[in-house]
Amino acid sequence: MPLLQQLNAHTWKIEKSGHMIVPGIIYGSAQMITAMANDNAFEQVAAMASLPGIVGNAIAMPDIHVGYGFPIGGVAAFDCNSGVICPGGVGYDINCGVRLMCTNLDKSDIESQLSNVLDCIVMKIPSGMTRRTGECYLNNTQLNDVLCDGVKWAVNNGYGMHSDMEMIESNGCMPCVDPDLISPCAKKRGKSQLGSLGGGNHFIEIQVVDHIFDDLSAETMGLEPDGVVLMIHTGSRGLGHQVCDDYMRMIAGISHQYGIDTPNKELCAVPIDSDEGRAYLSAMNGAANYAFANRQVIAGMIESALQAVLHCSPRELGVQLIYDITHNMAKIEIHEVDGQKKKLCVHRKGATRAFPPTHSDIPLIYRNIGQPVLIPGSMGTCSYVMTGGRGSMVKSFGSSCHGAGRVLSRSQARKTILEKDVYAHLLQNNISIRCNSESSISEESPHAYKDVNDVVECIHALDIAKPVARLKPLGVVKG
Repeated sequence: MPLLQQLNAHTWKIEKSGHMIVPGIIYGSAQMITAMANDNAFEQVAAMASLPGIVGNAIAMPDIHVGYGFPIGGVAAFDCNSGVICPGGVGYDINCGVRLMCTNLDKSDIESQLSNVLDCIVMKIPSGMTRRTGECYLNNTQLNDVLCDGVKWAVNNGYGMHSDMEMIESNGCMPCVDPDLISPCAKKRGKSQLGSLGGGNHFIEIQVVDHIFDDLSAETMGLEPDGVVLMIHTGSRGLGHQVCDDYMRMIAGISHQYGIDTPNKELCAVPIDSDEGRAYLSAMNGAANYAFANRQVIAGMIESALQAVLHCSPRELGVQLIYDITHNMAKIEIHEVDGQKKKLCVHRKGATRAFPPTHSDIPLIYRNIGQPVLIPGSMGTCSYVMTGGRGSMVKSFGSSCHGAGRVLSRSQARKTILEKDVYAHLLQNNISIRCNSESSISEESPHAYKDVNDVVECIHALDIAKPVARLKPLGVVKG
């Protein structure tokens, strides 16, 4: 494990050594760092610090754990003129993200019908490993439109409103997509999965606002004590996975032609300003648009389920999008480095934007409070709504953690955590669950994750983001 130097209560440094171009910075408490000691995530931070054109520091958030290529929770920025694009710094689930919506309901409105609501959601929305197709089975033309237009396609086809787009990162549409740069295999997988949840750590939760920390921000977002909110966590499904796989194999075979010698194939990379780099960015953006549309379609299906079970009108239900945010992307952004503004390609893998107040990429309604930052907990624990802090632009290229972060791998969790114990925990906390995979119950147990409260406390102490509200789950749908 690389030698760590503690800079303050929540900041640790890996000094440059070997092939490292910049230092590594890890955010976390002493307890978190100790718990990570048996992980290889620190080595992955040092490895990503060796990629050409990296600027500032290689950064790891408090939810860091081992990933493919970059660690989950890894952030790295590369000079657009001299740096690289690395698919392993984005991950297989391109634009996996979180969407949060508020409603006119309070806890008492839904408790007696919660079981029926969850059953209806499961009936409407495929999850886990299933042969069921998603809500929208797309032909070639429709799929290409989704890849190019993202949420706009979903809205034009009856899912949500045009005003939703303002409340989505990048307005729900990444630019410069050429559908021909996405393989037929990826497109085949994408045709049948729009409007599906997937498995792993993806979920739909019906939550209640359990505590408010910041009255002004909560009021701006439409969050009220005991109010019912809806959270969706999913991404680009098989299409995004295939895009990553296709470009990983292609880039691994040609990176040496650019004189790029990476520590392992998982970090294969090409110059951002190369034909292959531009092709990957285009395909990645297409997969991201698919994910934005997927969450938009799922949101419409959840709203339909609530209306059907609760026998209420759209106006009575009052679903409003608070924000939709991505946490597996590489984005071209302007940041200050050594006193100069530079155009950078910021890789966030298991990390999310946390832009502070007044930033031009924040919806106008949130410019005075900062961008909403959505931090889901592990299954059966609370989640947090936060807002971006000014420290994020100095410490992490405008980035925050994206969740609690694993402490046990999926295989370790299956070996050590019994499904019946997880069910007992959920029952004890009055949380209903629907899950079609028994293995997911153990894999996604709260005991397989860090304490989200500790992670949020760390991010707050660093002024990367500040808490607005804590959300308690009432019902969970898992893959």
